[in-house]
Amino acid sequence: MTFSRASRKASPDGFDDGTVALREHVTLLTGFPFKSEFYTEQPDGVRLVRGDNVVQGQLRWDNAKRWPPDRIDEAKGYELREGDVVLAMDRPWIEAGLKYARIGSGDMPSLLVQRVACLRAKNGLDQGYLFYLIGSHRFTDHVLSIQTGTAVPHISGSQILQFRYRPLPLDRQRAIAAVLRSLDDKIEQNRRTGAKLGELARAVFKAWFVDFEPVKAKAAGAKSFPGMPPATFTALPTTFQDSPIGPVPEGWRVQAVADAFEVNPGRRLVKGADAPYLDMKNMPTEGHAPETWERRQHGSGMRFVNGDTLVARITPCLENGKTAFVDFLADEEVGWGSTEYIVLRPRPPLPDEFAYLLARTNAFREFAIQNMSGTSGRQRVAASAMEHYQLAVPSEPICRAFGSAVRPLFRWTRAAMNESRKLAQIRDYLLPKLLSGHVRVAGGGSA
Repeated sequence: MTFSRASRKASPDGFDDGTVALREHVTLLTGFPFKSEFYTEQPDGVRLVRGDNVVQGQLRWDNAKRWPPDRIDEAKGYELREGDVVLAMDRPWIEAGLKYARIGSGDMPSLLVQRVACLRAKNGLDQGYLFYLIGSHRFTDHVLSIQTGTAVPHISGSQILQFRYRPLPLDRQRAIAAVLRSLDDKIEQNRRTGAKLGELARAVFKAWFVDFEPVKAKAAGAKSFPGMPPATFTALPTTFQDSPIGPVPEGWRVQAVADAFEVNPGRRLVKGADAPYLDMKNMPTEGHAPETWERRQHGSGMRFVNGDTLVARITPCLENGKTAFVDFLADEEVGWGSTEYIVLRPRPPLPDEFAYLLARTNAFREFAIQNMSGTSGRQRVAASAMEHYQLAVPSEPICRAFGSAVRPLFRWTRAAMNESRKLAQIRDYLLPKLLSGHVRVAGGGSA
């Protein structure tokens, strides 16, 4: 189906500028008021798409809430489908951008929660094209012009459907969506690969320095360990020694973080200088690399250089796992950010990446959370707590081998993220030009 000539020229609202209202080509569903008292921690629970899960163009599941399978009948009709476009209705726009997303195969199954809108195309509007229409600057401008409320700005379903746009033939919609989707697919592929490499680095760290698997394997008579160079394996001890943190490999030193690392090391940055700035809201909760940072005149905040690890020390940011490895600065450049960061830098022979991977362990996170103090709303862990967390520091050959093993994983992830940033810039540049018809795509037919 394509748009009719009548729908192009006029509408029930009396417009004759060739635009149509979204309501003519979209079915909008708003979510169900799931009661939090019935949320479940069970992994077989169905994930709920709440406003907090909807970010700029994608869903974020790190703080997912789940609905018990035995109550699924209560949510009949609120099941989301692959390709659905969802939009936060409370605080729909934040500084990072519009909060909208597309439901992918990896987001299934999931259920729609109240104050989140689901949009489904009909009457000649392509679902893929709808996603990019919602992601356009014109739609964001529409949202900003209609949202009401100050403490929590919000929009209604009827206001969303008032958005007007100039329709295109269905074949052109699909061609445009295909071009933009190819860029998004590459960005998503980079994200997934980076996530897997991050998991691999954390697994290697855990095996070598938490569970001591290579030492245990050698003690049991093994001649090698997967991923460990033969010379490094040969240098491993075969026995353990008692220590304040339990048995550790013979010859390894037990040190406090404050001794093995530099904690909040001094970095020179002139006050008022233009410098890279990392906002707390852009700190990653999973991967090592923040996707977004900006430049600001240096004020009051922690300073850092490439190779430093940043740990959020304030609730709920610490509890959410906000931790970053700094690898996005130019050579010799100094960045800065929140006073609520603890900056960690391993002392030789430990490689830089060691601090980040230690900070990602459950034991370190639990220690930091248990050492928070202050009022219930603004608790934080003091940098001085690092004097009390102890770790086993291996010999120099093992440190060098570990750095050689994980450093390429970090570098590839950063390179992929840099590529994704450029692809996103291309997509954002093309989007308004394709939607307006100023740029045509092959196979898109004629105007």
